[in-house]
Amino acid sequence: MNAPFSRRDFLKSAALAALGPALYGPPEISAAPSFDLVVKGGTVLDGTGAPAWQADLGIRGDTIAAVGEVDPGQGRRVLLASGLQVCPGFIDIHTHSDGEILVYPAGESRVYQGITTELTGNCGGSAAPLTGVDAEKRRRQLLEDEEIQADWTDTASYFARVEQEGISLNHAMLLGQGTLRANAIGAVDRPLSAGELQEVVRAVEEGMDQGAMGLSTGLEYVPGSYTPTEELVAMARAVARRGGLYASHIRDEGAGLLEAVNEQVEIGRLAGVRVEISHFKAAGRPNWNKQAAALSLVEAARSAGVEVLADAYPYPVYSTSLTIYLPAWAREGSEEDIVARVKDKDQRSRIRAEVEVQVHNDPGDYDLVVITRVKTDKNKPLIGKNLAEVARGWNLEPVDAVLRLLVEEQTRVEMVGYGMAPENVEMVLAHPLVMVGSDGHVMAPRGKMDQARPHPRSYGTCPRVLGYYCRERKIFDLPTAVKKMTSMPADQMGLSDRGRIARGMKADLVVFDAATVRDTATFQDPHQYPAGIGYVLVNGVPVVEQGKHTGARPGRVLRKS
Repeated sequence: MNAPFSRRDFLKSAALAALGPALYGPPEISAAPSFDLVVKGGTVLDGTGAPAWQADLGIRGDTIAAVGEVDPGQGRRVLLASGLQVCPGFIDIHTHSDGEILVYPAGESRVYQGITTELTGNCGGSAAPLTGVDAEKRRRQLLEDEEIQADWTDTASYFARVEQEGISLNHAMLLGQGTLRANAIGAVDRPLSAGELQEVVRAVEEGMDQGAMGLSTGLEYVPGSYTPTEELVAMARAVARRGGLYASHIRDEGAGLLEAVNEQVEIGRLAGVRVEISHFKAAGRPNWNKQAAALSLVEAARSAGVEVLADAYPYPVYSTSLTIYLPAWAREGSEEDIVARVKDKDQRSRIRAEVEVQVHNDPGDYDLVVITRVKTDKNKPLIGKNLAEVARGWNLEPVDAVLRLLVEEQTRVEMVGYGMAPENVEMVLAHPLVMVGSDGHVMAPRGKMDQARPHPRSYGTCPRVLGYYCRERKIFDLPTAVKKMTSMPADQMGLSDRGRIARGMKADLVVFDAATVRDTATFQDPHQYPAGIGYVLVNGVPVVEQGKHTGARPGRVLRKS
């Protein structure tokens, strides 16, 4: 693996090269300093989308205390940022780090790309609350799959566990609607009774009272796919009463895209809640022509007073579980139930036919689906192969290779799908109602993740936006790119003290070189840290310094107030 970010790369500019080891150190002063840190001479992008300007920052504790001209002699330490850009820390509004943050608390894949806050619990699944139906089984699975000792029950005890661990970036969480529904009745395909719905709504209220930022749905997944719209409205109303966010992995990102977007708009209208459409896309070649119309629906909803926005990641490739190609009815119940259906002769015939239709609709064919992670050692050689290659190796039809793999791995297979049009990705990212969300999670090239080949978005999302889409493709200017990763998600989450550079804001900051910043993680070699990001501060503390992790863990759990 390459070094995360070499000193030689960072000192490329003449201004920095002259500074060398003295770039970041204590000034010689006689009087008591006014600031713990002075960031001197940087080009400030304040996160609002306004043009950049040159200014110094004075940081006291965890807060930006001065913006303007600051005497470096007033700082206990000075970071000389001449020739570099200084912006708020990036806020990743769509992540899945709920459990992984306990495995990788230093947050390497996040902080090296400038992410200082992430919102987890997306797509209907959250680490907490961990109660109710099959809770002990889920604890065992977390221990087996991720080596996570899940000793919490509710949102409060989960947050306490994260704080006890100590983390390098800020951590916030949505409640997963699928998790709450499964806690109540399991992965069962039926509407909730009036009493059960009341119980789930109470769980939303309790979780938000304990600090969750709102609610997420994963309506392509079980049990979200079994949930009628009226249940979602009832839950979203509870979120709205507490001023929270409702984020949705919508019911269909392919053939039914427009209907699925309209459902979320209607939920926003009826519940009066802020809506986030997650990883906005038109997946599958037959559906690419729906992307512009889907954006128009969001525009029309905003014009009609519905508070709806969207997020997207800067890649034409998605990542999820291979079970997504199974019909929803076949995914009901436990992993053992799913495997039993696939093995059953009569049900297998029906499943087989429906998988064929799904794969050809999205992403388009079996060679566009690549295996990234499996459970067993015997199938690890399949990582990096597409399903057509797996089928040829097994001398099977591709659909039968899918089913065999799901059986052998007890359904635990992760994949990437080459399903989106690059021009649509640009259209979505550039849209003023769309912000950036990675859909990735915290990781590092060690432990179980080192044996997988994950989507590179976990390592490269923010620098890819700045480097490829802003500098090279020029789909937006630099202030806009930064805004989509700072003030927009901060406002959507209700974070009033982050996402902007101004006096009184928290000192989450990124210092980068706009001329060289870039992602280096690829689908073939994803465990690569980006280039061009030299310094990352979280709550005023350097977590990345001259491209190296300092080991500091100043991150906090951010609770809904």
